Amino acid sequence: MSDKLPQQPQNEEVDLGQLFNAIGRLFERLFSFIAKIFKGIFSAIIYTIKPLVDNFKLVAIVLVIAAILGYVYKKVKEPIYYSNMVVRPHFDSKYKLSSNINYFNGLISSRNYSELSNIFEIDSSDVKELVGFELKAGPETQNDLFIEYDEYVKSIDTSLVDELNYVEYVKNRDLLSGSLFAIKARSFKNNIFPHLEEGFRKTFENDFSKYQKKVRDTVAFLERQALNTQLDRLDSIQKTYLEVIKNESKNQSLSLAVPGTLPLQEEKTATKEYDLFLKEQEIRRTLNYLDKSIAEENTYFDVLSSFDKVGSKDNNIRQRYTILFPVLALILFVLGFLALKAFKFIKNYE
Repeated sequence: MSDKLPQQPQNEEVDLGQLFNAIGRLFERLFSFIAKIFKGIFSAIIYTIKPLVDNFKLVAIVLVIAAILGYVYKKVKEPIYYSNMVVRPHFDSKYKLSSNINYFNGLISSRNYSELSNIFEIDSSDVKELVGFELKAGPETQNDLFIEYDEYVKSIDTSLVDELNYVEYVKNRDLLSGSLFAIKARSFKNNIFPHLEEGFRKTFENDFSKYQKKVRDTVAFLERQALNTQLDRLDSIQKTYLEVIKNESKNQSLSLAVPGTLPLQEEKTATKEYDLFLKEQEIRRTLNYLDKSIAEENTYFDVLSSFDKVGSKDNNIRQRYTILFPVLALILFVLGFLALKAFKFIKNYE
């Protein structure tokens, strides 16, 4: 037994050496696998670019021809004009606005000009010039986002505030989270845009928004009635206190005496007139705030910026055919080369 004891440390060192060797081989395989992935991506990029390099002259000729065709097509094609209208919807009419934008685009795609003419109340010949509509978020400052987030925090349970901080809120908000919206209209005719506002007015004045406004007005009327009732009661109480003060001033020298005790002076009545004055001011501030909020949202939408009388020429990337045509030609050239290689591989495969 005493002869075997010295061999145990040596066996442990052997086991540790084998473990480290196994870990080393595992890392080598991992790095080799990662290297193969990068090598495969690099090979795929080179394989895609290779036909462009091998056929450089042909590619250059194709790109020049495509650019010339794009320039000619741009000159021949009728230009597209656009204009923006910035609005602030009220009474949740923004949801109907988003729905109707898609509906209008569907009518344009299906060439349902009669329905579009009825909606916008313009001639059918002008309606045919429409290209489409787009709804985007309106201009917002950092302060607007802070105010919006503050209102959101006040509307939810305080235990959920830590779950969604300001950065996450801004990141996850969608188009309809805001209060300002930009409506972009595109048309082949540059002076049609002011005539489109009537159709959008109908969009905002829908059945749901009218119901929301009616409910708001009813609640505001009841609140105003209750506040005016409180003011009438306060006025009545104030008159009562004034009578009490007047009577106390007349009987200020009156004192009561009880036999066997010291004479007592009648205490002056506590009027609380100042507290009533503060309460009255608070109610009047509430009334003013209520009237102000109703005045600010007494329409179904506010137009911050109307459509321009004359639209601007649309020069976005979709209209830059001198760039778009060469890019498409380059993509088609590469796809054609890959398709040809795949065809040859399948044909020769055994």
